[in-house]
This record gives sequence, structure tokens and C-alpha cells, in this order.
Amino acid sequence: MKAAPFAATTMLSNSATVGLLRRPVLAMATPAVGTAEGDGMQTWIVDRCGPIDQRPLRRNEQDDPLPGPGQLRVRVSCCGVCRTDLHLAEGDLAPRRPQVVPGHEVVGRVDALGVGADRFAIGERVGVAWLAQTDGTCRFCRRGAENLCIEPRFTGWDIDGGYADACLVDEAYAYRLPDSLDDEHAAPLLCAGIIGYRALRCAAVPPGGRLGIYGFGASAHLTAQIALHQGLRVHVLTRGEGNQKLAAELGADSVGGPADTAPEPLDGAILFAPAGELVPVALRALDRGATLAVAGIWLSDIPALDYAGELFQERRLRSVTANTRSDGEQLLALAERFAIRATTVAYPMAKAPEALADLAHDRFSGAAVLHN
Repeated sequence: MKAAPFAATTMLSNSATVGLLRRPVLAMATPAVGTAEGDGMQTWIVDRCGPIDQRPLRRNEQDDPLPGPGQLRVRVSCCGVCRTDLHLAEGDLAPRRPQVVPGHEVVGRVDALGVGADRFAIGERVGVAWLAQTDGTCRFCRRGAENLCIEPRFTGWDIDGGYADACLVDEAYAYRLPDSLDDEHAAPLLCAGIIGYRALRCAAVPPGGRLGIYGFGASAHLTAQIALHQGLRVHVLTRGEGNQKLAAELGADSVGGPADTAPEPLDGAILFAPAGELVPVALRALDRGATLAVAGIWLSDIPALDYAGELFQERRLRSVTANTRSDGEQLLALAERFAIRATTVAYPMAKAPEALADLAHDRFSGAAVLHN
């Protein structure tokens, strides 16, 4: 069945959803349209999980991938460095298959089309994000909650991602990118921006309300900009002089340490830091009826909670699980409307292990981006 282009503002019927979300064939015998298979490409693979300073990534050479039906091959220009990549390399997030290529904040140009792919043209710039496939038939997909799909696949975890010269993407899961954003500044939006935006929605802060942000890395510094443009009061609680300085420069109403008390009761909060010990801290900072959204895919153990002091009075604790494509389309539209801009640090693709190590050791603020 032919996949229809995705529109953020349209709720799909069950039959259309099944067509849109079909699984592509990942290995094909029929030729791609456009450029032919090249002599090979360079990638980074997770060779063995371990501490990032032990260099769990290994440089690898392999054939250019050939797109299957409905797929695009994307010649990678930039790939953002996400903390999820670090969790994967270090083994906090178990690899789904051996020697996977990480990376799911990919910006590049289409250079080959699989049979039937016609949503994008050769040479068109696209973005490739975390959500790579959903089954389209489970109870969650049928009700429009594809982020909760029973059998999802993710870029850079289940299928090879953007720490490479090229990667494949199902055309129904690729994004058009705002012309106002260059490749480097568009890349972090494709995960850090999208998941931060979903977390902001999950925190359910009322108009003009007070938002707490715990941790201030790639995702948080984009989310804070959206919240400020929406008229929220933003209180940032984070470690690191560089992160605190960036929060102040972006206009946060207050900046403090992660264990500090917020200056006023919070109408909602987001925990970006993968630190379970901050969950009770953030819950205590909430006003009655407020929500703490945990934005990370991995979190260290949460200490025992005190019901009366941390959950009573209808305080809510919820996780954020992946995103929908609608979240992505909405985030990209807001980024263009509000002129959201990532603070980035550029690395050559050959320095991917160093970029991950610098992320692990908090050696930069904002987002790292790999360049080919």
C-alpha cells in the first residue's frame, strides 16, 4: 500500500494509519532510483558496550546501503550527539543488535529512492529522527498514540543511524526542515527538541504558569526557549557553571543548583538529568495538582518516595516515552515561528568518540553536532 505524506494537523483513519505506518522492506533486490551504490562508506559502530573513556565505538567501513521500497537514502551532512547515544555506547541502554550505528538527529540530502518512494526528491534536505517505524496496527497506533507502539523500531538503536556517511529512512518518518535553520542547528531539534517539546506538553503547565527544569543540556535549553516564548516563568536547576550561564543568557527567571529549592511553587516540572535522586527533590517543589515529567529514556534508581510530602495533594509523576510524528512536526513549526536556536559545538564525524566523552564529562553546554 502506498504511504501518504504525514500531516501534523490531520487525524488519520484506521485504514490510512495502517497504510502510512507499514513496515518497509529493509533489504531489497530492486535497484534504487538516483545515484547507484557507491564504493563504500565510513560509519561508527557500537563494538562493545563500556565506559566511554574505553572507546566502545569503532570505526567501520561498509557498502552504501540500498533503500528498500518506500525508503530514502540520506547522505548525512550533520548528526547531533544525544545522551541516548551515550547510554547505548556505555550499555545503560542495551543494544538491540550487534554493531549498530548510533545517531538519530540526522540532517542530510536524499541521494537515492527506493521503489515507490515519492514524498521527497533527489537532492532534497530531510531530517531523520528517533522514531523509525511503528507497526500501525496495535491498539496504540490505531488510537493515534504511535509513541506507545507495541513493536516500534528506532533509529540508531534497532536500525543504523547517522554516525555515518549515509543512512536509510522510511519516507513516512522523514521530516522536512525549516529553511531558516542550517544543518548544524537543525540537527538537535530532531530528538532533543522533539522530546523536550513532548515533555513540556506532558508537564501540563497552565498559561502563565511556573515551570521547573532540572538539568540543562541539549534538550532542556531548547525546551526553555519554547516555554519562555509561550509566556511561562522558567526556573532552571542544574549543575555546571556553563549550563547555569547558558540558562541565564536564554532568559530563565531563576537559575540554581539541582538540589536547590525553587523560588516559588512550580505548576509543572521536567527532569532532563538522568538522575533518579532528583525525582523526590522535584516532586517536593511542585504545587498542588502539578506534574513532574521525566524526559529521559534511562534514569538511575529513584529513592523511596514520601507519600505525604512528595505525592499527596494530587502531585503527578509521569514518564515520557518516545514521540509521535505529530510532535515532531509541531516542534519544527514552533522552532521556525519562535526562532528557536540551538547552542551547538561542532565536531568532525571522525571525532565522534571524543564528542560522546565530552558529553559524558560535561565539557560543553548545549548540543554537540557531528559534521561530514
